[in-house]
Amino acid sequence: MSRVVFPESFVWGVATSAFQIEGGAAADGRGESIWDRFAATPGKVSDGSDGRVACDHYHRYADDVALMQRLGVRAYRFSVAWPRVLPEGRGTPNARGLDFYDRLVDALLAAGIAPFVTLYHWDLPQALQEAGGWPERGTAEAFIPYADAVTRRLGDRVARWITHNEPWCIATLGHEEGHHAPGLREPALALRAAHHVLLSHGWAVDVIRRNAPGAQAGIVLNLVPTEPLNPSEAADVDATRWFDGTFNRWYLDPLFRGAYPADAVADRVARGHLGSAELPFVRAGDLAAISCATDFLGVNYYNRNVMRGPTRAGGAPEAVPMAPASQLTDMGWEVWPRGLRDLLLRLRRDYAPPAIFITENGAAYADGPGADGRVRDPRRVAYLRGHLAAVHEALTAGVPVAGYFHWSLLDNFEWAHGYTKRFGLVWVDYPTQRRVLKDSAEWYREVITSRSLPADEPFPRSP
Repeated sequence: MSRVVFPESFVWGVATSAFQIEGGAAADGRGESIWDRFAATPGKVSDGSDGRVACDHYHRYADDVALMQRLGVRAYRFSVAWPRVLPEGRGTPNARGLDFYDRLVDALLAAGIAPFVTLYHWDLPQALQEAGGWPERGTAEAFIPYADAVTRRLGDRVARWITHNEPWCIATLGHEEGHHAPGLREPALALRAAHHVLLSHGWAVDVIRRNAPGAQAGIVLNLVPTEPLNPSEAADVDATRWFDGTFNRWYLDPLFRGAYPADAVADRVARGHLGSAELPFVRAGDLAAISCATDFLGVNYYNRNVMRGPTRAGGAPEAVPMAPASQLTDMGWEVWPRGLRDLLLRLRRDYAPPAIFITENGAAYADGPGADGRVRDPRRVAYLRGHLAAVHEALTAGVPVAGYFHWSLLDNFEWAHGYTKRFGLVWVDYPTQRRVLKDSAEWYREVITSRSLPADEPFPRSP
């Protein structure tokens, strides 16, 4: 059977985040985060769970590094918990918290695994939230000494740094829709939060380059390729423009073009989220800082959107489900690898980042151990194969895709879904913390070892 082969330099990895796996919530001086507070609020997490123990990675990191080594991955993307390093968000760094990440980085390097460090993956210190959180410029200012403390400690060994994971989720899910911490439903605050996250990114890039000379710096966006239900229907085309502007271009444009998209600003004004097209939270020099040169863009891809215009007078544009239940993951997301290829082609055409890493891509399926203890998860294998084929098509077309990180290494705390969704290559029995490699993990190891996959039809043809 013929195979498609990836470049020797292509980075194969897995990804996690601190709050989702570490546990150790009260260990070694860690402070409270907004997710600790959110999860402790009745009704916020679907199964009533929290992240106090999670996968106990704080105490079991050496075993988890051994699992990664067994998988053959070349890189591990993880995040640092801000409240573990600065329990109150500011002040003197907590040496014991930094010591943990020292040990983790050293263990990774000893195993031949490159650390990719994300400075912020949603776990803001609660003390900063009580001072206003991301809607306040002071939080962006507080991010800089935090970034300084981490990069000073780890910058001699970490060659790739990510400032933020998914600003859209921080702003929209946390401040506009209330589904994530801090659980607010105030669109105007969401816009302020988004700007300050992006601003802190730009400021932090300078810190990274000062403390880790020669290292690469970037940011991670979750992006959703979007198309109209009927390309010849003006309302569907405009709905697509609206969603793309609100979701994708609101972050891509300031990062790569130094401006917010004018049409999306006008949409926000029309919806009453802004008083005028003059963004009151933007100060002189902000957009220049946000659009600083970076070394790569991280892309998290899970699904596409198909949009149609309002179906009634005064209604809103809406996404149209396109797949039967058999083609949905346990998150209710359509499996559509072609969207990843299309997204990568669009990014090269419209924004030309110097390099792209697929920093998250994966699927939630509930498969668990059978009577023989083996975890058979053929749907995840098919998902992986289709999306890796899409990445290879983009590479062949000239997109500078430098690596792929599967989400996630471990089943873990899936935010507002608690422990009800399993994204891992490794199955976790939460009461005992037993780990079991799924069939998908073994399949991924073979792909990494051979740098290739079969070359037959990679993903469904467009309907």
